[in-house]
Amino acid sequence: MRRTITAGAVTCLALAALTACGGGGDGKAKAPSGALDGRGPITFVTGKDRSGNLQKQIDGWNSAHPKEQVRVVELPDEPNDQRQQMIQNAQTKSDAYGVLNLDVVWTAEFAANRWLTPLPKDQIDLSKMLPATVTTGEYREKLYAVPSTSDAGMLYYRKDLLDKAGISAAPKTYAEMWADCDKVKALPEGKGVDCYFTEVNKTESLTISAVEAVAAQGGSLLDASGKPAVNTPQVKAGIQFLADARKDHMPKEAVTLDTEGGRRYFQGGKLLFQRQWPYQYALAGKSDGSSKVAGKFAVAPLPGPNGPGVANLGGHNLAISAFAKNKATAFDFIKYLTGEQAQRANLLATSQAPTVASLYDDPALAKQFPYLPVLKQAITTAKPRPVVVKYGDVTAAIQGSVYDAVNGRTSVDQAVTDLQGKLTTLTAAQ
Repeated sequence: MRRTITAGAVTCLALAALTACGGGGDGKAKAPSGALDGRGPITFVTGKDRSGNLQKQIDGWNSAHPKEQVRVVELPDEPNDQRQQMIQNAQTKSDAYGVLNLDVVWTAEFAANRWLTPLPKDQIDLSKMLPATVTTGEYREKLYAVPSTSDAGMLYYRKDLLDKAGISAAPKTYAEMWADCDKVKALPEGKGVDCYFTEVNKTESLTISAVEAVAAQGGSLLDASGKPAVNTPQVKAGIQFLADARKDHMPKEAVTLDTEGGRRYFQGGKLLFQRQWPYQYALAGKSDGSSKVAGKFAVAPLPGPNGPGVANLGGHNLAISAFAKNKATAFDFIKYLTGEQAQRANLLATSQAPTVASLYDDPALAKQFPYLPVLKQAITTAKPRPVVVKYGDVTAAIQGSVYDAVNGRTSVDQAVTDLQGKLTTLTAAQ
């Protein structure tokens, strides 16, 4: 489902840029007010683009803005490495980085350290975007980043095996999911198929799994004021779910599987239920022989203890480095790349989740990407990871404590007690 953009689409994007920027591409448009001044070449700093679509979109911009060229600076694949390189650049106050492609959980840290330029809300139309995505670009009621792509977890399941077992719908609760597993395992076709997988390896993905499991129980790792709220029945129940699922329902190698490992496991026909991001849909549906489950799976909202669960809100936002030159150009480029036309083209080329709400309701897109209604619902009700200044330290603490509980190294009670203490120290000064 990775598709190339036609020359006509690129032209449309270029024309959209001309209109949005109001300068006709001659470098003489009036600069936004405040600190957003200066026009000329800029850099766009991002993780690796394996689709080739990003460069097509930038080519569209560059052809329309010969005096305001954008050059891509690609960082490593691993998000932690990307974050670290961006921080190092900011700490040296270098102007080498212009527009930053930030993970949604980095906004507070970068804004609090004054590494980002505040953006004027009255000069960009955020009303077309899903509200949940807009909040990820805000810090203390100011806008620092514009939503570019979104993300939320969904439940992938083997519809063919559920049908064979006489089960007409995806499970809405944990109990229904475990009961469905037992029915499928009783089938000849169910032999060798593991029940369930969500990531429990000691990486950022474990923080995501923990946030979702806790939110499903009605809890949160931080309260509304940003204070740790770990030592609660809801948090304990969420972590206990992960521990029990790891022990009784997941593959033996679950603790070693990362996102891609889980994808391959599902595509190999070895899983009945899996929590996964939207990007897997296109890959698992390929009919070129790379997937054993093509045409055999579907997606649904994540289950919870008493009904549908809660997904974690992922995605990326575009921001301007506080130390960048030509910020007026940078701001117009952000408006171009986050506009409806560019997001539609990106969805068609990469199947990444857009942030413009209307794209989820487009009948043609929904036909091409059947998961869009489920994904929109997941994003609308999703919960973010902790919004904290010291995010790197906070997520490491969560991973350590939850990993120990999930793998039986400590009790759940001890894990939440330890984590409460760690997070209290880490969030004390924010």
